[in-house]
Amino acid sequence: MALDLVPALDAPHLLAPPTAAALAALPPSLAATVSVAPIDAALADTAAFCDAYGVRLADSANCIVVAGKRGDRVTYAACVVPATTRADVNGVVRRLLDARRASFAPMDDAVAMTGMEYGGITPLGLPSEWRILVDGRVRDVESAIIGAGIRGAKIALPGTTLCALPGVEVIEGLASA
Repeated sequence: MALDLVPALDAPHLLAPPTAAALAALPPSLAATVSVAPIDAALADTAAFCDAYGVRLADSANCIVVAGKRGDRVTYAACVVPATTRADVNGVVRRLLDARRASFAPMDDAVAMTGMEYGGITPLGLPSEWRILVDGRVRDVESAIIGAGIRGAKIALPGTTLCALPGVEVIEGLASA
């Protein structure tokens, strides 16, 4: 199978509503660099997607939702890391969130707060109070493949565009191999 990429602005039906709204709000020059393709929703998980669509893991990025806790305070963040790595949730992310404990957010919470489907969560259209932490290596990916907010599509965008999205903080060493 091959990805049938089209300009994302021309295919809002392939994006979660918050993702489509965030894309439409971007400066036109930035939004024009984002493409989207329909995929088999059963193949949305990164390894299965890459295998089925012939995409290298090195060209994919994962967006994970983390909950950091300190006392009664819970802080949410999205971490975007190359698919060949793992976010350092208990080290770097925990410290950045000034949390005693950090862990993957429960699926039901992540879905309810983002308005996106689990397995398709993307940094485009996240709640404005969330931090969006992106590993510095993502910047070097020519065309990063990431969720579209739904399991039935993937977004492709230059790593430089992903790092230039509103609210993004580029963090060197956010992920480890």
